[in-house]
Amino acid sequence: MKRTREEVDATLLIAKLNAAELLPAVHCLSFGPGASGAAAGDFCLLELEPTLCQQLEDGHSLVIRGDKDEQAVLCSKDKTYDLKIADTSNMLLFIPGCKTPDQLKKEEAHCNIIHTEIFGFSNNYWELRRRRPKLKKLKKLLMENPYEGPDSQKEKESNCSKYTTEDLLDQIQASEEEIMTQLQVLNACEIGGYWRILEFDYEMKLLNHVTQLVDSESWSFRKVPLNTCLQELRPLEPEEMIEHCLKCYGKKYVDEGEVYFELDADKICRATAHMLLQNAVKFNLAEFQEVWQQSVPEGMITSLDQLKGLALVDRHSRPEIIFLLKVDDLPEDNQGRFNSLFSLREKWTEEDIAPYIQDLCGEKQTIGALLTKYSRSSMQNGVKVYNSRRPIS
Repeated sequence: MKRTREEVDATLLIAKLNAAELLPAVHCLSFGPGASGAAAGDFCLLELEPTLCQQLEDGHSLVIRGDKDEQAVLCSKDKTYDLKIADTSNMLLFIPGCKTPDQLKKEEAHCNIIHTEIFGFSNNYWELRRRRPKLKKLKKLLMENPYEGPDSQKEKESNCSKYTTEDLLDQIQASEEEIMTQLQVLNACEIGGYWRILEFDYEMKLLNHVTQLVDSESWSFRKVPLNTCLQELRPLEPEEMIEHCLKCYGKKYVDEGEVYFELDADKICRATAHMLLQNAVKFNLAEFQEVWQQSVPEGMITSLDQLKGLALVDRHSRPEIIFLLKVDDLPEDNQGRFNSLFSLREKWTEEDIAPYIQDLCGEKQTIGALLTKYSRSSMQNGVKVYNSRRPIS
């Protein structure tokens, strides 16, 4: 039965509300026959920040990603969000065509009654929280079948794991933009429609070809001509692999219509150090620095600052040593990362630990804030050091 205006006015009088202080239009709500079904899980409410809402209105999509054993995340074209259920003490009603007070004011509604049927209800909604993309799995998938060159036996086998862009978007909990950025960080390249990471020894072989050519031609590392480089090295390796190597270790630019690459000395020195350290459990620091400098192309200067997040120096051992410790081999979650680091070394200086936790910082989070949350500080020989807040087994 629908309410009349007289019944509405009587209700306002009992509630001691002044009709003059309210909008003239009155919504009379009633539950429709489908309301109970809608509340059973046919629909979910999702709270969106304005930028995400605008993206949907502009025709873009939001995608929920995650395998059965993973916590679901929601991805826009460039960001990743955790999906959390938020309960509310107020019942949330689904009312198709419901008009807000602002809409009613614009319509200059007269003193009328709007009878509205409730389609469903809910006591919770999905809340989005910005998070770092889960990208560790990306390298794990690509390392199942690293590219060893066109003549390797594995390339002749058809049962090796390979992943297209669509495969990665389906399996990695990150936005497309974040995945493509990480593929660049990993120096991955697309070969035959599949994303591949070069096997490290093969990558070093390509780099060695390039640096030896630069040396033999007496070119400046700041101006390596692409076309000449491809012509000279074509008998040794595919052109696309040589160009990929130049992109990984240099910056492309055009001068007088010719394409050149400016090679990055820091990247080349870092890769050379990686090659020297990968087969040594520990390396005498002084000996390593001497061999390292002798191994890089002439004119390049090595520095331990080039090895942040790749290798760690132990200044307390006698003699001092250096060993490989790659940040991308550490756990992806905050607590797991700190547990792993404090298992390796009881006390850290901020200078030593910073390269291994920098990637954990959120948009507005600092290294100092992370250290405050997950560690305790103390002074040791006049230097501030950090140790774990919890026992490490």
